[in-house]
Amino acid sequence: MTYSYEAETGEYSASVTVVWNRVHHVDTVAVRLYKCSILGSHRDHPDCSLCLTRQREYNCSWCGHSCSYAPTCGHPPTRECPRPRIDLIQPLSGPVEGGTLVRIEGSNLGLRREDVEGRIRVGGQPCHLVDYEVSVRITCRTSPAPGPVSAPVEVGNNAGFTQSTVRFSYREIKVEGVYPAKGPESGGTILSIVGEDLNVGSSIRAYLDGLPCTLIPGGGSSSRVTCKTAPSQGPRVIQSLTLHVDAANRTLPGNPFNYTKDPTIMEIKPLKSFASGGRLMTVHGTNLDSIQRPEMVVYMQDTPNPLNKTVCAVMSSSYMECPSPPVALDALVPLAEGEGEDERQRRGVPHRPPVFAIPFGVRVGFIMDQVASVQDLTDHFPNLRSTLLYVQDPKFYQFPSLVKLYKGDTLVIEGEKLNLAADESDVNVTIGTEACNVTSLALTQLVCTPPDHQPPGTDEIGLKTKEGLPMVVVRVGVNLRYPIGYLQYEMVKPYEFPPVAVGGMAAGGAFLILLSLAILIVYRRKSTQAEREYKRIQIQMDTLESNVRSECKQGFADANDSLPRAAFAELQTDMTDVTADLESSGIPILPHKAYVMKVFFPGVSDHPILNDPKMRITGPRTNYDTAMVQFEQLINNKFFLLTFVETLEAQKSFTIRDKVNVASLLMVVLMGKMEYATEVLRSLLLRLIDRTVGTKYPQLMLRRTESVVEKMLTNWMALCMYDYMKEYAGSSLFLLFKAIKHQVEKGPVDAVTHDARYSLSEEKLLREQHEYNPVTIHLVQDDPHYEKIPYQTYQSLQVVQEELDEKIQCRVLDCDTISQVKSKILDALYKNTPFSLRPSIYEVDLEWRHGRGGHLILQDEDLTTKTVNGWRRLNTLAHYGVRESAVMSLVPKQSPTFPSKPCHNCSSTYTIPRSLSPLFSNGDVETGCGGNLYHMVRPLDECHSKGDRERGPKAIPEIFLTRLLSTKGTVQKFVDDLVSTVLSVNEALPPAIKWLFDLLDDAARRHGIFDPEVVHAWKSNSLPLRFWVNFIKNPDFMFDINKTTTVDSCLSVIAQTFMDACSTTEHRLGKDSPSNKLLFAKDIPCYKRMVCKFYADVAALPQVTDQELNSAMQQLSMAHLGEFDVVSALKELYIYVSKYSDAVSRRLSVEDGSHLVRYLHNYFFSVVQILDELETEHHCKKLHLAHKLENVACTLQGEETSTC
Repeated sequence: MTYSYEAETGEYSASVTVVWNRVHHVDTVAVRLYKCSILGSHRDHPDCSLCLTRQREYNCSWCGHSCSYAPTCGHPPTRECPRPRIDLIQPLSGPVEGGTLVRIEGSNLGLRREDVEGRIRVGGQPCHLVDYEVSVRITCRTSPAPGPVSAPVEVGNNAGFTQSTVRFSYREIKVEGVYPAKGPESGGTILSIVGEDLNVGSSIRAYLDGLPCTLIPGGGSSSRVTCKTAPSQGPRVIQSLTLHVDAANRTLPGNPFNYTKDPTIMEIKPLKSFASGGRLMTVHGTNLDSIQRPEMVVYMQDTPNPLNKTVCAVMSSSYMECPSPPVALDALVPLAEGEGEDERQRRGVPHRPPVFAIPFGVRVGFIMDQVASVQDLTDHFPNLRSTLLYVQDPKFYQFPSLVKLYKGDTLVIEGEKLNLAADESDVNVTIGTEACNVTSLALTQLVCTPPDHQPPGTDEIGLKTKEGLPMVVVRVGVNLRYPIGYLQYEMVKPYEFPPVAVGGMAAGGAFLILLSLAILIVYRRKSTQAEREYKRIQIQMDTLESNVRSECKQGFADANDSLPRAAFAELQTDMTDVTADLESSGIPILPHKAYVMKVFFPGVSDHPILNDPKMRITGPRTNYDTAMVQFEQLINNKFFLLTFVETLEAQKSFTIRDKVNVASLLMVVLMGKMEYATEVLRSLLLRLIDRTVGTKYPQLMLRRTESVVEKMLTNWMALCMYDYMKEYAGSSLFLLFKAIKHQVEKGPVDAVTHDARYSLSEEKLLREQHEYNPVTIHLVQDDPHYEKIPYQTYQSLQVVQEELDEKIQCRVLDCDTISQVKSKILDALYKNTPFSLRPSIYEVDLEWRHGRGGHLILQDEDLTTKTVNGWRRLNTLAHYGVRESAVMSLVPKQSPTFPSKPCHNCSSTYTIPRSLSPLFSNGDVETGCGGNLYHMVRPLDECHSKGDRERGPKAIPEIFLTRLLSTKGTVQKFVDDLVSTVLSVNEALPPAIKWLFDLLDDAARRHGIFDPEVVHAWKSNSLPLRFWVNFIKNPDFMFDINKTTTVDSCLSVIAQTFMDACSTTEHRLGKDSPSNKLLFAKDIPCYKRMVCKFYADVAALPQVTDQELNSAMQQLSMAHLGEFDVVSALKELYIYVSKYSDAVSRRLSVEDGSHLVRYLHNYFFSVVQILDELETEHHCKKLHLAHKLENVACTLQGEETSTC
């Protein structure tokens, strides 16, 4: 009898029942059915080894190529199995040191362990058997490999060997850096380990000086793995990070991570919030920047379960901002009373609505990695106010009929409970897309000042409204939004005067005109004779002035050896004190990030690349992020990048500004790959040389920024020279800056025109004689806790107080304005403190203490300011009668009793008060010409020609040019020191300079250029002119200082001198030559010899090998990893891929980021030039780069790249 079953299982349990005549039960037997074809198979493939190793009771045999029941086999059964078949290998890569557990699945992998032992090879190396499952699974441990290699996996049995179709790769693991660099001692910091091939092998472990860092599953890639730090016994500096990948060990030395003290919370304010949350709360404490993603949490009193939480933004180590979490107030009252609605109904208590007459308090805590102390502030910080009071959300009433007519003045918005948990800074009112300046917030009213003109008819994000009128929207905090209605400006109609009034005004005007004509005729007749005499004298004076001017200039050209020795000795004494201060406090060097922004993007303070990169790591990944990763891969392809740059430069609309921007963006993207950036720069430089040598003037190469590579060279050189400037050359430049500033401020400086008695620039030379006297003032300070920003630590200011106890003295001039005196006092108090950390002159007042208890606030302009012919003169110490040894004090800025506004005639750093109506007479009659401001030199004005004549004859300006020589002689030593430092070859010189000069020399030889002046010009254009001149003119690119207009003009003269020294052209000088050329005429030949010697010394240095250069570039790459948001830089670069349409440029300038991706895609395929270049260039075509570039656009659109 034969039985069968349809189930696809190897065994099937059943029962057989015998019934006679359908009624009588005879017997029931339990049977077990099986199928040899399934018992002898694995993964739906027949398996000989499994078939032959089944229990004998099954009587299965290998028949042909399948497993069959032995009696049904039509052929003689065999005991020999075929070669192995490999179905699965995991993992497919491991470190070259071996130790990877490789799991191999398949069939016919042996009848027993001995069949395959010693017959497994991975990547050509033996793999030692660790675990064995008959015929279907093998686990083995790889042996070390001689180097990176990719090869198949081999498994053998008695029938032979089989190679896998997939290949196993031995990889060389690299660990390059970690981020962040610090975390709390309680642990819990998510650490990103950056490197290459980090996702290979079967096991990975990380340790920080022996402390385990727990790997986070699924949080890594080939270039990054993440782990969570373990607690430490206290703050400590981690000496090295060790990464174990199977048998491979990699160590990252150099203090990659620091355990800091756990954060503490010292103050939270404000402690009131509306129920919907979103109010910005400031949190002060310590070590807050050691936490990457702090969260604010609110709890019910005496309950551990959180109600809600929000993410905070860390601003500094002592300050962060947190939006208050939203809560449901209607659920809080029952919870606080300890019973719910069901409990009240059970007890028969009627339902009552919650009463919110008083605020409802909740506990505030913070989630900061594994720091437990900040989660429960009540226990760990008992003196800290940490109860947050919630009140009902405010109500704002909409406009009646939704449209309000605005006739000027202010806009009043009605509501309820508006200021229970908000002030003016928490409320934002917009009319269309423009702001309505909030001036008052009361319980039931909000008052703001709308713009002068009606904004476009949109809402606050720019979407057009149906009514065509701007929408008024009130936002309270982050979460509350109230549309109030629409605002329509009512145009004011011109006044209609009665005809009688118009006639009277016309008659009066006619009378005034006739009267003015009569007066003018009389005045003209009387002044004719005086005018003739004046012209005769003027002709004589002009002749005399011309003669004296020529004589002065000739004498200036021939002047020599007239150094002001006394002034030089005084400057040397003062600079010795400055040098001593520098040894203790150091030079105020800018951080590398600020330095790069100054050089790469001068004048730009807010750039997308300044976004925090770690926020992108923790955020969700979008098509936009994926597209930028693909675009970065293309940028990292040298053939693509070179073709991309050349294609852009071929476009006629690709301006100089675009070239500079592209070069800077490329260097930001490549800052983490300086070896690759150097190789790209070399290729672009060689191509530029190839184009230049065929021109008429090859020596002009690199003189100006006319291509992308020239700006790239500037940025590359700045990155290579940062440490050199910081450790070696920067001190000479800083001392020169301080010497010039000291010498300039020794004499009078006009606060409005910035002309100075002591200057190197003829343009900024004070060309009038002014009497002045030095004044020594004594400084006292009652309260050292002057707050530049709220809740600042006062350690530095306590040092200032100690110095004040020693009676600090400050030397000023009685002709100085009050702002100039404040600036000099701040210089004396803070000395070499970085300028950005000092209080501003606009944040303090100068208080003069005289007599017994007499205190007077001195200001640049007040009611005592003198007016001369309509010109208001800024107040000085002499104006107030301040004498020698006066006692002064700096006090926090008080509310001004005299209104002030910026002076449009002054520099950007000088602000003076607004002029009042002439309520008082200062001895001069107002002439109706308005209230202009001046300090020392009153500009000529036709309106005041009479007053100017009364001032008497002026001295001839050229006689003051000798002051240039005096100033030059005083600072000569510091100029010489800077030039000597810059043109010195020593062990600190970056290898990049030698590499660059050798590249230029080799290119000249290759092109047959034997004119030494050409190579000399190339070297001068690449380093001295492109780097040093830029930093001499702009020391604020390197130092945290305040560069005044006068000092800037002096530095420009020195920079021009350095440029002349690098030139091979001889300049003939005479009395008509510019003064800045004549000033250093005797020094330039010596400087030229120093330049030539510098080039010769660099040429004599040993050649920089590729390994040495790569090592230096790799150190630069690692030193500043993660400073900028590379994805934002890629986005800015990608705009140039989809450029050039005027519509795109206009739209991008007004649209926010939400529209960017759509526009990038819409205009992308219009740039056929780039795709054509990629298709025609041999290497690019071979690598399918054009297709990959199209894939970037497809990813932006959200399509599958394979079918796009």
